Amino acid sequence: MQRCAHTLLGVIFAAAMAAGATQAAEPSAPQFLNSGKVTSGDLPFSEAVRHGHTLYLSGQIGVRPGSRELVPGGIRAEARQALENIRLVLEAHGRHTADLLKCTVMLADMAEWPALNEVWRDALSKPYPARSAFGATGLALGARVEIECLADAGP
Repeated sequence: MQRCAHTLLGVIFAAAMAAGATQAAEPSAPQFLNSGKVTSGDLPFSEAVRHGHTLYLSGQIGVRPGSRELVPGGIRAEARQALENIRLVLEAHGRHTADLLKCTVMLADMAEWPALNEVWRDALSKPYPARSAFGATGLALGARVEIECLADAGP
């Protein structure tokens, strides 16, 4: 009887070990990323965080890379620059705009949504990432638009 109990425990232990080997590994710790190509290093946030297979990008406004100066020209120019900044951040971390999954757009004036859509179509290709947009009563540096995104970070 004791020998059967030991054999049964051995079988249970082996099955448990095999089941554990097929489970996914624990997720790695988040990586806080700053390439210095867009956001100046003295700001109190990371330009992106990689965790698992997702890249979380901080919001981008239409500033010239490395500065805190908005590009002139209003919503269209700022939206183009914000999307260019997103492209630069993605490429600095080995990704592309085709890897975008979801973007959230904050607009200083929702009446500028059609202009944002024009720029969006020019800057990105189908299939477009999922997107939400809402009006905000104030954005950093008096910007007209801010865009934050999630992207596939790959394996």
